Amino acid sequence: MVDVRVTRTARVPDPLRVQRYHKAPELGPKLLFFSGGSALNGISRRLQHYTHNSIHLVTPFDSGGSSAKLRKAFGMPAIGDLRSRLMALADDSILGHPEVCRLFTYRLPEEAEPDALRATLDTLARGQHPLTGDISNPMRRLICNQLGFFLEAMPDDFDLRGASIGNLILAGGYLNNHQQLDPITFLFSKLVHVRGTVRAIIDQDYHLAATLTDGCQVLGQHRITGKEVAPLVTPIARLELSADRDTYEPVTAKLHKRNQRLIASAELICYPPGSFYSSLLANLLPHGVGRAIHANRCPKVFIPNSSPDPEQAGMDLERQITTLLDTLHRDIGETCPTRELLDFVLIDSERGDYPGQLSPDFLAELGVTLIDTRLIGENDAPLYDPDLLVTALLSLV
Repeated sequence: MVDVRVTRTARVPDPLRVQRYHKAPELGPKLLFFSGGSALNGISRRLQHYTHNSIHLVTPFDSGGSSAKLRKAFGMPAIGDLRSRLMALADDSILGHPEVCRLFTYRLPEEAEPDALRATLDTLARGQHPLTGDISNPMRRLICNQLGFFLEAMPDDFDLRGASIGNLILAGGYLNNHQQLDPITFLFSKLVHVRGTVRAIIDQDYHLAATLTDGCQVLGQHRITGKEVAPLVTPIARLELSADRDTYEPVTAKLHKRNQRLIASAELICYPPGSFYSSLLANLLPHGVGRAIHANRCPKVFIPNSSPDPEQAGMDLERQITTLLDTLHRDIGETCPTRELLDFVLIDSERGDYPGQLSPDFLAELGVTLIDTRLIGENDAPLYDPDLLVTALLSLV
């Protein structure tokens, strides 16, 4: 057997290539994203019109908001980001199931009394609420069964205010499937015709732990991301996993073989924009992720945030790339050549608000190619335009 790596000259953007994918998205390429949160949802909505084969490995480490209530009650991984990405990739054509999407995106009112919220949830679980009544069998029965499992397990003091029904359905399915996420994620995907594959990077009940450059430690995703508490002022030096949100208990997570196979099948691996530590690097922490990326010879591209990210205090572009590679090297080893982990950095320097610049010497030493092209629309600056970014990524495959 001879190991041969075939390369080609890519044009970015490549309208003909993108048009070909648009005509037959069911045959589209396998673009893989390590992400979480909502930053990639707009891109995912556009991507489904070009490929039904994208792969999304999502962080299950959210420790704030409604996810925190579920995690505290059931000792489970966070599922909010999974639900959000599944919804972003759900079939939005006339062949889809908009009535199911309406149910999965519905939230119980914040101001209602506990008894009223419980009564509404009970009505939903019995299939007697308009939102579930609009869904035909057997889908309605499947959904109501998952809500029923959640109701049976729900603690008496569980706070239902603002709860996402989609999250509760996923939680019920998780509890009904021996505390495994993949079976209910698969069912959820079929119910709403998800055009792609969405999985949690791991399914353990773990939390993020950040060590700052001053030696202090910050536990929990909600304290790191700067969205529910004051943003970090001191830069992050290292990100790890903990078994507890409030007390540091270091743990080692291992990439499941099924996710290893997904990484191996990718035709392009993307380190996308979003919360740099809690969405991107968090996905790279389990043992085996770096090795799986290294083993796949497909193109790998990093897309820095085009506007300030609270998690990246004190980090310029070069530091971001170095930190990304350092995180991957923790799994694969320091001797692994950079070119086997990262090929391209994709930016729009004219319209984006990036911290610092990338020097030619820095890129040359790493063997990384800079692609500086239009990714930001006139009305959205400095945020990426989903169509322009999707077009650029598809041009590389």
